Amino acid sequence: MENKRIVLVGAGNMATSFAVALKKSGNAPVAVWSRTMESASQLGNLVGCAYTDKLSALPPADVVIISVVDSALRDVAAEVSALYPDALILHTAGSIPLEALHEAGAVRYGVFYPMQTMSKSNIVPFDNVTIFIEGNDEADVAYLQSLASSLSRKVVYATSEQRRFLHIAAVFSCNFPNALYMMAADILERNNLPFDAMLPLIDEAANKVHRMHPLDAQTGPAKRGDSNVMESHKALLDDELAAIYDIMSNYIMKRNK
Repeated sequence: MENKRIVLVGAGNMATSFAVALKKSGNAPVAVWSRTMESASQLGNLVGCAYTDKLSALPPADVVIISVVDSALRDVAAEVSALYPDALILHTAGSIPLEALHEAGAVRYGVFYPMQTMSKSNIVPFDNVTIFIEGNDEADVAYLQSLASSLSRKVVYATSEQRRFLHIAAVFSCNFPNALYMMAADILERNNLPFDAMLPLIDEAANKVHRMHPLDAQTGPAKRGDSNVMESHKALLDDELAAIYDIMSNYIMKRNK
């Protein structure tokens, strides 16, 4: 794969993981931008490239990867497209359609969406992360396939419509379970019990779905249809948590009929 000059627009959680993965693959960005010089310098220094808080100060590039919050993406993409009329403009958002870049003025455009939760404090290797790609041009899609394959063993082409459902599934797979952990932590802390007692259980539950379908991995009182236990649990909860418990239990019972 021919090395291209890559500029990264954004310096948040996703952008940081991307920058590190790109450097590891031999495709380190030539520069990064953030709206604050502090964030720009942190990421630039991390991967050893130029950095700036002014889009107009970015160097020439063949590929521009925009990794900013969804609410700012279209406005930033319009500025980037004007600055780089000949470059391949990419975004990394799960819920933004490919055509948003075209509407922002990009001529060559695509999507580079890794299915992973990311944070600056815990940079996750991309080796085993599925990267979903999309593009408006056959040659650019071939480049995206090559670039993604240099970062990960798992690369899949997905349309914008498919990616909408990927994003929803990611919320159910990651964000909602974490909210449930928050609820569990609250229940335990109110009763002077440690949340870390749940960690082996959480780890084993997550590991099981590597080996079997989630439907087959389900356990617990709802799976067994044990109404006495479920009613006793709900009696110990406030109205909000009891309602959530009821919805989840009913779903599990329905799926296991």
